[in-house]
Amino acid sequence: MTLDAFEVIGGQALSGEIVPQGAKNEALQVLCAPLLSSEKVTISNVPQIQDVVLLIELLEGLGVKVERLNADTYVFQADDINMVYLNSAEFLNKASKIRGSVMLIGPLLARYGRAFLPKPGGDKIGRRRLDTHFLGLQSLGAEFKFDADLNVYFVEARQLQGTYILMDEISVTGTANVVMAAVLAKGTTTIYNAACEPYVQQLCKLLNRMGARISGVSSNMLIIEGVEALGGAEHRLLPDMIEVGSFIGLAAMTQSDLTIKAAGVAELGIIPRVFERMGIELIIQGDDIRIPAHEHYEIQSFIDGSILTIYDAPWPGFTPDLMSIMLVVATQARGSVLIHQKMFESRLFFVDKLIDMGAQIILCDPHRATVIGLDRRQPLRGISMTSPDIRAGVALLIAALSAKGRSVIHNVNQIDRGYQFIEERLKNIGAQIARI
Repeated sequence: MTLDAFEVIGGQALSGEIVPQGAKNEALQVLCAPLLSSEKVTISNVPQIQDVVLLIELLEGLGVKVERLNADTYVFQADDINMVYLNSAEFLNKASKIRGSVMLIGPLLARYGRAFLPKPGGDKIGRRRLDTHFLGLQSLGAEFKFDADLNVYFVEARQLQGTYILMDEISVTGTANVVMAAVLAKGTTTIYNAACEPYVQQLCKLLNRMGARISGVSSNMLIIEGVEALGGAEHRLLPDMIEVGSFIGLAAMTQSDLTIKAAGVAELGIIPRVFERMGIELIIQGDDIRIPAHEHYEIQSFIDGSILTIYDAPWPGFTPDLMSIMLVVATQARGSVLIHQKMFESRLFFVDKLIDMGAQIILCDPHRATVIGLDRRQPLRGISMTSPDIRAGVALLIAALSAKGRSVIHNVNQIDRGYQFIEERLKNIGAQIARI
């Protein structure tokens, strides 16, 4: 019997310290980089979450030697790859379950001249096209085709050739895939309109330590001089900025005094500033963030007095992965805010659960919701609900922890895909939560 629901008794103030896991989105990129080398690559601070576990199983199926040194550190060596595994039912089944499997294409194409992949799974948060990945790989000389009957993508190239690529959209995974292909291409590749998220920066830094020649890291123009081969290296994942933001929101909603340890403050971009605009006080102590208990927090308005709008944008804009958290946090703020989810059109559909809990939200359209803060005049009330995706699942969990009474959240395997041991970590700071 699968334990796929959380029972939450809300309304409790939490306290103590919590440590964010390694970054999920970075892990799904850098774990594919060892495919570019026959030497050992050691990666630490790897989160123990379903998407990462599945990706490591795919690497093992391909013949990558995987040694687990401790709870969060692995050594990968891709010195004997079995490309026949790509044809197996096991590969097709596992690769179709996670979005991160698409990151296998760039390195396999670069080193072995071919790759194919079933249409990958992941969150149902709207259209997430893969055109950018394949257009970039085609620019490097790869041939691409999609089998609509099998729902499988094929790419092939005898020798990738460096070129100038203007990305048609600022895609994090698209940029990462093209970078991993280009490092072994012949000649120089320039990628303009590249994503510059910390995750992409981290991947580029790892590849450079492996012997790649990538310049422009942290900008939207990457210049990659192709090399003959890559070697081994060591790499540590950043703290997960989405967990950091989630815990800030949790502290504010539950009137808790929490300290987020080793939060990677230097890599958080404008995330702290956006929470401060929501009226939440953050005390930065070295690399830790303390959120004191908030009896009230007031949403700022724009200088001309108009209602605050929070919208997502490619880095260094505000990450779309925290929009669900901001929406929940706004429900108990003083004041109103417009949440504009520009990048995905299905991520706001969980607001009906919050309305059932007593929140005052107007869903304007699939991209915009206006939240009228309750200012704690009445708490949210516990209900039974279902998690539609990773980020909305955690947003609903935060709402449940702040709510009065008992809530049940179903389909929490979605939360497990992105947050490791979440109920144990929450219990350690005083949450009443159990798997049922």
